[in-house]
Amino acid sequence: MTSWIAPLAPQPVRATVDLPGSKSITNRALILAALANGPSTVTGALRSRDTDLMIDALRTLGAVVESPDDDGTTVRVTPGPGRGGDVDCGLAGTVMRFVPPVAALATGRSRFDGDEHARSRPQQTILDALRALGVPVNGDRLPFVVDGTGRVRGGTVRLDASGSSQFVSGLLLSAARFDEGLVVEHVGPPVPSMPHIDMTVEMLRESGIEVETPEDSGVPNRWRVHPGAVAPVDRVVEPDLSNATPFLAAAAVTGGEVTVPRWPARTTQPGDAFRDILTSMGAEVLLTAESLTARGPEKLEGVDVDLHDIGELTPTVAAMAALAGSPSRLRGIAHLRGHETDRLAALTAELGALGCGVEETDDGLIIEPAPLHGGPWRAYADHRMATAGAVIGLVVPSVEVDDIDSTAKTLPGFADLWSAMLAGGGAR
Repeated sequence: MTSWIAPLAPQPVRATVDLPGSKSITNRALILAALANGPSTVTGALRSRDTDLMIDALRTLGAVVESPDDDGTTVRVTPGPGRGGDVDCGLAGTVMRFVPPVAALATGRSRFDGDEHARSRPQQTILDALRALGVPVNGDRLPFVVDGTGRVRGGTVRLDASGSSQFVSGLLLSAARFDEGLVVEHVGPPVPSMPHIDMTVEMLRESGIEVETPEDSGVPNRWRVHPGAVAPVDRVVEPDLSNATPFLAAAAVTGGEVTVPRWPARTTQPGDAFRDILTSMGAEVLLTAESLTARGPEKLEGVDVDLHDIGELTPTVAAMAALAGSPSRLRGIAHLRGHETDRLAALTAELGALGCGVEETDDGLIIEPAPLHGGPWRAYADHRMATAGAVIGLVVPSVEVDDIDSTAKTLPGFADLWSAMLAGGGAR
């Protein structure tokens, strides 16, 4: 772990920040490429700890993954005969939940493990689903074992995906390769982060796979993937909009202006919803064909917002709320207790330690802004907790993030990008 004193912004931040590709799109693209019936190329892929773990996992299971360019952002994937092996999930939810169905389609034993924090993350839902489809699985959390036989029967599974949308996406991504395809029926409280399932469905259709959603069938909480070949697709990955949020928040909390180039006009990324949150808190947002620009107000306003579908934005929103001029309520995010860390408890502890009034509710946080002081900020090995500390540190002197290296999970070089933003001009 590298301790890092978050740099104070001596004046309103004014910069252009060009960000690498989306982790969510990159890892879905890699899975589909490994399952396809021919080679695929992913251009603009994110190279981070999470995506490198996905590449390593797919290589372990038999795919050939090559990067012809120097920075590795162009990735060529050639499917291979599936085999078992040892899969390191790190702390990546997409690896621990998307790869087991791929391992079920391979031949041989695959052993999954990861970081210590990953062993407490919810996993049983997707493993029980695989067991219901006839796949031998030993274990309910990391570490666990999948014994692949080269095929999966498919059919219908009923599950409670209220803990994570990744349980649904993980099954859908491999389902076309199942003998009977797959019907996934969710039974339980609403599924969080629905835009991520929309992303999965859109990418499946781009790969020539027939998918029926609840909107298509009129049956709530039901997804059907028809069996068939997965077509190879050459994809260009959008910038990661969730990784953009701390940089846009920098404009919001300092009364500055930050521009993110290549912001898509249409996207399934949850980070796009940050535009509305910025506006609700008093910032000005301008979207053009080339970029998105956020301009901060003199003082941010508190917000009452349901973040159920965009929970990954919560640490950034909480940091802004702590610096606003009125209270905020963040709702619909009980599922964040099962993320990289218990993000509700972590935000309550760290904001409270700096002097902010914070109350943890059943499904979120109530934040009462107060004069903040510097001090330690624990990241809990969670990249979004680390970047939230950086946002606070722009206006509160001597905020020391204990593990800035955790940002490498989705955004390697974050500290350098942050410093370049504060220096003005372009950050890349």
